[in-house]
Amino acid sequence: MKTIFDNANEVFDYYFDYIVNHGVIFQNTRAVFNVGVHINNPMDNHITSDMRNWKKQYAHSEWIWYLTGDRSIYTLGDIYGKVPKIWTKMADAHGNVNSNYGYQWSRHGQLDKVINMLRKNKQTRQASISIYDGKEISKYKHDTPCTYAVNFTIYDGKLNMSVMMRSNDLWYGFCNDQYCFSMLQETVADHLKMPVGWYYHFVNNMHLYESQLI
Repeated sequence: MKTIFDNANEVFDYYFDYIVNHGVIFQNTRAVFNVGVHINNPMDNHITSDMRNWKKQYAHSEWIWYLTGDRSIYTLGDIYGKVPKIWTKMADAHGNVNSNYGYQWSRHGQLDKVINMLRKNKQTRQASISIYDGKEISKYKHDTPCTYAVNFTIYDGKLNMSVMMRSNDLWYGFCNDQYCFSMLQETVADHLKMPVGWYYHFVNNMHLYESQLI
């Protein structure tokens, strides 16, 4: 499997073909396991493939929603103009979800603490944000966050970032997740007044649903 890419669209095109040709049937998906990709230019984060009608407007709306830290899918609806069905299926009776990553990284001031760590010690290995937490599994009745953690590393004068995921749907999940996480990387880099470096994206189970196979 190829592991180094210039941008997100290259990842999408390569892994779409790879999953179709080499993926195994797993539940209602075709999947590959333990995928790690290194993206050299994470801010080149638009999916331009002809087969995928990716919309920056929606991805950016999701990013703005994350910045609010509000778990309510209706807040996303106000930003985007409507509530996407995928979030309606995941929300609890009050319209809240666990998978607003901005809600997760703002808990206990995680993001602010990470930025302060990096300011004080450019060689810290502790600048990590926790998202999925197995100790909270009883709270995941309606939706389970796909991302375990995000880790930041300063090296060669740049802010580099690693994202670790338990599961990622290439068609919808990867396309929007990498956009939002690269925006997070840029935001933290701006706070630190340094350029963005590489982005590493690890997924235990990367897959396409049968309905997405064309």
